[in-house]
Formats: sequence, C-alpha cells, structure tokens
Amino acid sequence: MTAERTLPVAATALTATIAVYITLVAFGNVTDFGTNQEFVRHVLAMDTTFQDRDLMWRAVTDATLQNIAYVTIIVWETLAALVLLAATGLWVRGLRRGGVAAQGFAPARRATTLGLLMLMLLFGLGFIAIGGEWFAMWQSTKWNGLQAATRIFSLAGIVLLLIHLPSPQWRAERAG
Repeated sequence: MTAERTLPVAATALTATIAVYITLVAFGNVTDFGTNQEFVRHVLAMDTTFQDRDLMWRAVTDATLQNIAYVTIIVWETLAALVLLAATGLWVRGLRRGGVAAQGFAPARRATTLGLLMLMLLFGLGFIAIGGEWFAMWQSTKWNGLQAATRIFSLAGIVLLLIHLPSPQWRAERAG
C-alpha cells in the first residue's frame, strides 16, 4: 500500500464501520421498537428528572408527539445509514480505480461528510443539546443517553476530520 492510499483506505474502513454501526442501530430500533421508544418517552416526559417546577413546563407528555419524535429519529438514522453505506461503496470504487478516475475520491468524501453530519446533528443537536439540556436528560440516572450520544458524536467527528485531512490523493483530485 502506498502512502497516498493509506488515508483513503482508513477513510473507507472507518466509513464502513460507522455505516454498519448506524445500520444496526436503525435496524434494532425498527425490530425492537418498544425498547428505545420507552427511552424517548421518558426523556421527553422528563419523568425521571429532578422535577424542578421551572423546567417541567418543557416536558412533552403527549404519546402521539413522543411517537412522532421517535419515528423521526428512526427515519433520520435510516437515512444516515443509507448515505454512509453508499459512501462506503464509493470509497471502495475509488480504491479499485486507484483514486485516479475523473472524480477520484471526491464523491466518497462528499457522501461521507453528509452522512457524518447527519449523525452529528442527530446525536449532537438532538440528543446532547435538546435531550440533554432542554429536556434535562442529564438529571436522569435511568434514562440518560448522554454518554452514548457523546461517543457517537465524537467518533463521527473524528472520521469527519480524517476525511478532510490534507492528502496527496485529495490534491490529485483537484489537479485532475
């Protein structure tokens, strides 16, 4: 493996890893709908927080709204999974062509960026900011997903940084 291929190979492997992970998450949420539905319900209802009167007005206790939020999360996860699976295919295609095709790895980088940003929005904005702060999930000892959300947000961010590192391979794309 040449030095120019090291970064694209790493990007392929890590994109595939995250693609498989979020695919399994979405699959699990569809096939075991009730488990994480319960999580979303409790976070939105804020029923395991400190019950501070100044915060409880934020609680969403309507089951229909809770279900809409949960289904929206599953749809977003599924779309991110599909984008990242497609991105993995684009990375593999770029590697097979040696990254020298007209576009090289540019389509794979764009698709990976989109998929990773989708995950970072879901877990950063959705779970860490909105769930963690607005719905005070950090106060719950039982229904607190901040550690898992931070882990996924960080992993996606690291891979995003990796695919945007300077590389002779990327420069070759701009010249072509």
